[in-house]
Amino acid sequence: QLQLVESGGGLVQPGGSLRLSCAASGFTSRSHAIAWFRQAPGKEREGVSYISSTGISTNYADSVKGRFTISRDNAESTVYLQMSSLKPEDTAVYYCAAGPNIGSDYLRFMESAYNYWGQGTQVTVSS
Repeated sequence: QLQLVESGGGLVQPGGSLRLSCAASGFTSRSHAIAWFRQAPGKEREGVSYISSTGISTNYADSVKGRFTISRDNAESTVYLQMSSLKPEDTAVYYCAAGPNIGSDYLRFMESAYNYWGQGTQVTVSS
């Protein structure tokens, strides 16, 4: 069974850091691109970051550039999202999704491009 499992969420103070993990099982994740999305209460889900299957190509939403870093360890079938300088507006449920490599930057945050989704992990930034 194909499965993505997110972990690493929690409660953190503004300015703090968290590292999210997306562990893949049941398929060869190294052949898939992985994207992180998030959904805040009352808002639509939005793309946060993308990494190609090789890890060579990455993308970030403007709101997280310079603060978040995506990486992957294909030997461990895991993708990470290192989040620093967190703000209250980063509060959301974070999801990882797997799909084919996408050449167009514009399409990399289209939800319909991804075949597999995790259940999500809650990130709360609050003092």
